[in-house]
Amino acid sequence: MTNQAVDPKTLDRYECKACGYVYEPEKGDDKNDIAAGIPFEELPANWRCPVCGVRQSAFQNIGPKGTASGFKSNYGYGFGVNTLTPTQKNLLIFGGLALGFLFFLSLYGLQ
Repeated sequence: MTNQAVDPKTLDRYECKACGYVYEPEKGDDKNDIAAGIPFEELPANWRCPVCGVRQSAFQNIGPKGTASGFKSNYGYGFGVNTLTPTQKNLLIFGGLALGFLFFLSLYGLQ
């Protein structure tokens, strides 16, 4: 195993299909003494999910942190929102709802 400084945006995160735990290489796994910066592919063969104990084969790659969610082949479709990160999508959705609520409240000012 190597513990060299790696850009966290290039390291893929892996999610446990059984319990939803996400292994994030930039954080490592304190419970199993895995240092930060260790890619999922370099984990020991006997490493298991720290929450539910399943094997590595029960994990699926969910990509690097801060990247757009969904399939890369679908990024070009729609109104351009397919390339937004989950944080940007949440801001767009809840910002739109807040703006709509403010418009609704402004109707009380009309008499």
